[in-house]
Amino acid sequence: MAAVAQCVRGALRSRYPLLRLALRTSPRLLCVATPQKNTGQNVEEEQSPSANEQKAEPSSAEKLLAEEKAKLEDQLKEIKDKYKRALADAENVRQRSQKLVEEAKLYGIQSFCKDLLEVADILEKATESVPKEEIKDENPHLKSLYEGLVMTEVQIQKVFKKHGLLRLDPVGAKFDPYEHEALFHAPVEGKEPGTVALVSKMGYKLHGRTLRPALVGVVKEA
Repeated sequence: MAAVAQCVRGALRSRYPLLRLALRTSPRLLCVATPQKNTGQNVEEEQSPSANEQKAEPSSAEKLLAEEKAKLEDQLKEIKDKYKRALADAENVRQRSQKLVEEAKLYGIQSFCKDLLEVADILEKATESVPKEEIKDENPHLKSLYEGLVMTEVQIQKVFKKHGLLRLDPVGAKFDPYEHEALFHAPVEGKEPGTVALVSKMGYKLHGRTLRPALVGVVKEA
């Protein structure tokens, strides 16, 4: 510090006589700059914590944003799940509705078909009641009537088949409780037990679904 003060005094003696006189009286005047410089550093050091606090604030904001982002992502995931479930439910409803419509088209006539089956039964009994030996050319009226009944029965069976109504004639077949209704069980020689030996009333199926089970007699063990 003494060397610096001497250099300054030498530089200023020639130009500023008054300043030289001041330096003689106050040789510590030049030392003022150093404390001021140190004071400036201290201010910066004092301000540095506040700067760190300012740097810490964005990290808190980022944390809040991250939490908000996580919440929004969870909400979006939940909404997507609900949307997918809603689509699946709508598709199930559509398929069930379509199935109901198709079944209505196929089986909507089953009540009408049941009524027609009674007519078919009457025609069948009428043709069976005519004695075969009486159907001769000598008896043209009976012959014509019989042939007309047979043609009517054949035609009505064609109409039934056209609309998916099929006749069941299960003689000799294995008894099926979904298609047959057992009226009695009796031993029959030469017949396997559990098979149909006699059909009292023909059954019918509409598009593969049993509309009326056949009334049958089932063979049992002797």
